[in-house]
Amino acid sequence: MKFKLCALLFLLSLKLIAQQKLPVINAQSRSARIYEEGNSVKGWGIDPKVALDTYTTSKISGKKTVKFKTDIDSISVKLKQGEKFDFIVLLDRKDSCRTRLQGREAKNYSTLKPEIPDSIPFNVNKFNTNLVNVVLNNIDTLSMNFDTGATEFSLLEKVLETKVKSKPKLYNSLNEIKLGHRSYYSKIYDTQNVGDQADGLMGWDLFDGYVIELNYDKNLMVIHSKLPKAVSLNRSFSKFKINYINDKPFIESKISQNGVINKNWFLFDLGYQRTVMLDRELLQNNNFPADKMEVIKKVMLHGTRNNEIPVITANLEKLELGPFLLKNLPAQLLGENKPMRGINIHILGNEILKRFNTFLDFQKDVIYLMPNQSFNLNYADQKKY
Repeated sequence: MKFKLCALLFLLSLKLIAQQKLPVINAQSRSARIYEEGNSVKGWGIDPKVALDTYTTSKISGKKTVKFKTDIDSISVKLKQGEKFDFIVLLDRKDSCRTRLQGREAKNYSTLKPEIPDSIPFNVNKFNTNLVNVVLNNIDTLSMNFDTGATEFSLLEKVLETKVKSKPKLYNSLNEIKLGHRSYYSKIYDTQNVGDQADGLMGWDLFDGYVIELNYDKNLMVIHSKLPKAVSLNRSFSKFKINYINDKPFIESKISQNGVINKNWFLFDLGYQRTVMLDRELLQNNNFPADKMEVIKKVMLHGTRNNEIPVITANLEKLELGPFLLKNLPAQLLGENKPMRGINIHILGNEILKRFNTFLDFQKDVIYLMPNQSFNLNYADQKKY
């Protein structure tokens, strides 16, 4: 009996060892790359001194393929929300580096009791910047640009130097951000360009797991713990699936010129102050007749890194957001200095998006749009007939 028990324990121990055996890939260089489906390629440093080196994906809807590639080997895995995959990188055949690829955990505050909505006044200034006041670390009142083309919380360098008294530690520490009746927490970064009249950028992921309402008719931003039932029942709203690319929200839209129609994913960018930005290379790859668009003017824009972006503004015949049709828009054509490294993208800006009362559902990853009283306003750079 004793022998049988010992044998059983031995077999169980062998099974546990087998379960703990991890896949191994080889490397001769400390530099690697991570290819996350639908995202730019990311560089990665292999460090044997780190006990467990973890890469967390951008937000996932469904499953996403992630590939880890060294100079001589690679490994791929499909991850869902919260899923972890561990493996060993064997550096120079001697140093074992335990590495983890992890799907970002899902957030969902729909079960909060009591349910919120939390209504906060906001306004869109003449530059199409969405401005909302927050209190940082219970000390500093700041005017922030709510920017769905950004993540986390960034402040102008000059604001950090001259206005912010709480002296937050940048990059690594969480800071309290009071908005309405609730507090949210984020790391803080410095930046050089945040939109006119704003102290900084407040990215969409500060509200991941919530539903954000933007009512432009009433100048109200409302944070909901779940989507109001009336929204999904209201046929005036159209529903758009969110596709996350480089951790930014994109929705599908159509553009038309001279009878040619292109359907593509557009960055839903409340921080971009104009109508639409179209990537010339992407247009060319899809045989879109950008050369037939009448030029309105040429300008120089500046990105968040204060990088110069030369842009031509030209007349776009049609833009379709679901059932909503907009005609003769002053679209900006982008050549060099792409706003998103490694990926060609089109952008929907706030001169368009402010024309829709909006629900951003970061629980089910959808956006609801309904035209508001600004829908038929003229555009700032509109072609004169």
